[in-house]
Amino acid sequence: MFKNKTAEGKNNICGNRIYELRKAHIPKMSQRILAEKMQLLGIDLDKNAIQRIECGQRFITDIEIVTFARVFGVSCDNLLSYNEQEND
Repeated sequence: MFKNKTAEGKNNICGNRIYELRKAHIPKMSQRILAEKMQLLGIDLDKNAIQRIECGQRFITDIEIVTFARVFGVSCDNLLSYNEQEND
């Protein structure tokens, strides 16, 4: 049987990292501002979608991952890094 969730039952492994990057961003970045930045780059997300991504309730497409990486000025690998020991 195939499994599409992490061991914690989340639908993505990027959400925690996106949350961390958003919270560490200077100047302060709300979920709404992040959604607006994504929209300016052609990705149609709203504040609620950002919230669902950050808490792992929503899958993320590869196009969205690339755009999140652009917004935060990090590599896609940075968003996709997943330390299983932290999450066991």
